[in-house]
Amino acid sequence: MTRPFIFPGLSTRVVFGHGTLAQVPDEVARLGHARALVLSTPHQESEAQALARQLGDKAVGVFAGATMHTPVEITDQAVAAFRAASADCVVSLGGGSTTGLGKAIAMRTGADQIVVPTTYAGSEMTDILGETSGGAKTTRRDPAIRPEVVVYDVDLTLTLPVGLTVTSALNAIAHAMEGFYAPDRHPVTEALSREAMVAFRDALPVLVQDPQNNQARARALYAAWGCSLTLGHVTMALHHKLAHVLGGSFGLPHAETHAVLLPHTTAYNEPAVAGLLRPIAETFGGSAGAGLWTFAKSVGAPLRLVDLGLREADLDRAATLATANPYANPRPVSRDGIRHLLQQAYDGECPAAAHE
Repeated sequence: MTRPFIFPGLSTRVVFGHGTLAQVPDEVARLGHARALVLSTPHQESEAQALARQLGDKAVGVFAGATMHTPVEITDQAVAAFRAASADCVVSLGGGSTTGLGKAIAMRTGADQIVVPTTYAGSEMTDILGETSGGAKTTRRDPAIRPEVVVYDVDLTLTLPVGLTVTSALNAIAHAMEGFYAPDRHPVTEALSREAMVAFRDALPVLVQDPQNNQARARALYAAWGCSLTLGHVTMALHHKLAHVLGGSFGLPHAETHAVLLPHTTAYNEPAVAGLLRPIAETFGGSAGAGLWTFAKSVGAPLRLVDLGLREADLDRAATLATANPYANPRPVSRDGIRHLLQQAYDGECPAAAHE
């Protein structure tokens, strides 16, 4: 019997394909705007400048200061630049850092957003904004945060480094994983998450060997869209809480942290929701947690928090922070349990039997 559900509908316009970057000027015009501020990280400033040139008189400048975890001081600078240029919308080119900055500007100014993702991070389809201030990361949801348009151009991912390809994909898989047991899950996100798991499983080994494989890149970007849509329409739990704690309070890199945590957070919750996580086990083999760890290892993903710069002395504080005001979770969250999970992730052990 199909269980009851509520599907809120989709509000973000999606343009997906090869060469779709060329459609960004039309999307700006379609929203009724003519003064776009292009956003990027410092690393992608040259690409942002090229996009601004492509926009022509529809661009009023580039702000290339986006950084991980959306620190409020950077947002303040970006908002000042937005207002000084009399911009009427933002075009966010890049990964989660740039998308987050665009969302933060939108919340403060009411600006429309066009997002052009260049990784698989997944925040582009969501109504979620995480911001960092004073060494703590806070997250909120609001319909006004959700971008109006997302332009997926497969060609932009052809030069994505192999390491970031892998960690960004595992970051995306984490959204789908938590979507499987979310209390507000529904058939749309469940179906897309199942497809995304298979697509990433098939595409990533190819991309590790052949990073510019067009077909595999298209499969991976499609999977990332499905995971992002899931993230934007259901409630996240333990995995995302831990990732926010480690990123916001200890400065760990975003995608790599998600990649390392994923098998362990999955294994922690698996005893409580093994049936709901069965699609993961069926896709990757074994139990869900162990299957993800084995897959991550096979594609060269980072496996240990110690390699990301976390100190073993930080694990106690991280466990305390993670269990203060915890997210709703299918398995009770205890400090001892999370401390053990973090130790496993710190050491990089396979979580096959760690929490069962």
